[in-house]
Amino acid sequence: MNANKLPSSSRRAILLDGTPANDRTGPRVSATVMKELQSRGWEVEHVVLREQKIGNCAGDFFCWIRSPGMCIVDDDNRAISAAVINSDLTVFLTPVTCGGYSSELKCMVDHLIQNISPFFTKVEGETHHTRRYERYPDFLAVGWQEKPDAQAETLFRHLVHRNAINFYSQHNVCGFVLADQADTGITAAVHGWLNDLDDGHSIQDATLPKIDGPAYRAREVHRALLLVGSPRTRKSTSNSLGAYLYGQLGASIETETIYLHTILRSPAKLQAMLEAVDAADLVTLSFPIYVDALPAPVVEALSHIAAHRKDRTGSQPQSFIAIANCGFPEAQHTATALAICELFAQRTGFQWAGALGLGGGEMIRGADLAKMGGPAIRVKKALELAAAALVQGQAIPEAARTLMAKPAIPAWLYRLAGWYGWKQQAKRYNAGKLLKQQPYMPRAARRRDLAATVRS
Repeated sequence: MNANKLPSSSRRAILLDGTPANDRTGPRVSATVMKELQSRGWEVEHVVLREQKIGNCAGDFFCWIRSPGMCIVDDDNRAISAAVINSDLTVFLTPVTCGGYSSELKCMVDHLIQNISPFFTKVEGETHHTRRYERYPDFLAVGWQEKPDAQAETLFRHLVHRNAINFYSQHNVCGFVLADQADTGITAAVHGWLNDLDDGHSIQDATLPKIDGPAYRAREVHRALLLVGSPRTRKSTSNSLGAYLYGQLGASIETETIYLHTILRSPAKLQAMLEAVDAADLVTLSFPIYVDALPAPVVEALSHIAAHRKDRTGSQPQSFIAIANCGFPEAQHTATALAICELFAQRTGFQWAGALGLGGGEMIRGADLAKMGGPAIRVKKALELAAAALVQGQAIPEAARTLMAKPAIPAWLYRLAGWYGWKQQAKRYNAGKLLKQQPYMPRAARRRDLAATVRS
C-alpha cells in the first residue's frame, strides 16, 4: 500500500479483513459487505491483513514521542493507518476468538494508536487519550462463529464499544454471522447494519458478560509456568509482576518463564512452549493492555494453545490465571482483556483461578519490585496475597484483586502528570513541539491549514 495514494471519493470505506488463512466464512462476509457498500455508492478499499507486511507493535510509544502520529517502523501499517483516518467508515472483519479479534486483525488494531494523542482526557468518567484528528470514521465490526455463543458475542460487543470510545467513532455497530448462515441471511444482516449506521445508531448494551464455568477446585501446585506477553520481555512491567508473584511461591514449586514475543516464529520454540503448558499445574499469563485487549502476539500464542488442547481428554486439571497492566490510572481498563482470558481458560479446559488488574503500570517499567517502595508496596502485597492462595491450591482472593486495582494516585493528577511526562519524553528526540502533528491529515485540508498559517 502507498499512503500517498488514498481513495478520492465522497464516501470512503476501508475493510480491515482479519480472516485467517483457510477460513471459509471470512471471504463470504467480506464479499457481501463490499457488494452492499458499493451498491450504496461507497468507494471501498479491502485490505486482507494477512497479506500485508505489518510487524507487531513494539510498545515503545515512538509513534507518540519520536515520530508523533506515525509508527517508527515503515511498513504497511502506516498506509493503512492513513487510509483509516481518511475514511468515512472503518470495518473490522474477524472470527470471534474467545470474545476478541483474530491475531491478524489485532496486529493492525494495535498500530492504530498512532492516530490518537498520548495526552489524557476524561471520557465517560474514565481516563482516555485525546484526539489527534478532529474527525474519525464511523465503525462497523463484524464477527463470525462456528456456532452461537452468547458469552463470546457479549464480550465481543463490549470490546467493540471500548474501541469505539478510544477511536472517537461517532456511530458504531456490531454484527455477528454464523459459519453455516445462508448468503441471503448474511446479505440481509449487512443491509441492516449499514442502515443502522446511516440512522446514527451506536452500541448501547456493552456490559461485560458473566463467564459461566465450573467452581474452582483446590489442587496442589508443583510446576508453574509464567507466560510474559510484553514485547519488552525482561524489561517489562509484565515480567516484573509475574516474577515477583512467582518469587513468592516458594522453593518447593518449580517455575519456568517464557517470553511469547520470542517464540512465535520458531516452530521448535513454539512446540517447547506447548509442552511446558502441558506439564504445568499453574499457567500464568502476564501482559500489557494494547487497545483494550491482549497484544496481537499474545492472541496468536493463545490460539496455538487452544488448537493444541482441542482434543485433549483425560488430563489432570490445570489452573490458569492472568495479570494485566495498563497505562491508564483506572484498573477497570483491564477488565475486557481479563474477561477474554477467563473465557479462553473455560473454553480450553483450564480451571480459571482468577486475575489481577493494575492501572498505571508504567510506574514500574520493568524494575525489580522487591527493591521498590511507594505505590509498589500495595502491588507487592496484592501479589503476596495471591501467591499465598495459589500455594494452597486456591483461587486468587478478592482482597488481592481489590488491592491491586487501587489507584496509585488520583486520576486527575495522573492525567495532569501525563501532559508533562509525554512532553519531556518527546524532547529527548527533538519532538517536543511535534506531539500534536497530524501526518495523515487529508492533503486538501493540509493545504488549507498551510494557507491560513501563511496569511496569519
